[in-house]
Amino acid sequence: MEIWDLYDKDGNRTGKTWDRADERRFPDGYYHMVCDILVRHVDGDFLLMQRDFNKEPYPGRYEASAGGSALAGEDPLTCAKRELLEETGIRSDSFDLISHTFSEKSRAMFYSYLTVVDCDKDSIILQEGETIAYKWVSLQEMLEHIKSDEGIASHNRRYEPYYRRFLKNGEDPFA
Repeated sequence: MEIWDLYDKDGNRTGKTWDRADERRFPDGYYHMVCDILVRHVDGDFLLMQRDFNKEPYPGRYEASAGGSALAGEDPLTCAKRELLEETGIRSDSFDLISHTFSEKSRAMFYSYLTVVDCDKDSIILQEGETIAYKWVSLQEMLEHIKSDEGIASHNRRYEPYYRRFLKNGEDPFA
């Protein structure tokens, strides 16, 4: 059972919750919190995680993040730490907020973080039902990934303020 706190359009916790297993439509006028984490190794490489083929949306696609919905009572950092550990096996206490955005389509408010880690690159642990593979890519490969049809545009837009630091003048994969 996964219970989510419900938030208003200003990001305030309302005191109401919603059970993800509830087959009824997500309540109008509310949002749930989602945290996603861009993982960069101290050597400069980025972690891409391949989504399970049965996981909607974007089955089988590589995404430049680990993350998911906050459980009732969690703050953004607690959620980010838990999701990073669950989906990758990586522990980190260093998270830099890249963006805080809202999505009407998914009824979510996203806290998107960067964590820089110094872990054994072969120590990634996949989460059954969530991820099926991973790979580390260079900065150049990451920039090519976000520009390609393989990148998940909504995820990449949340990290856009971070990626823009590495783009050349006139280069705009977000246009």
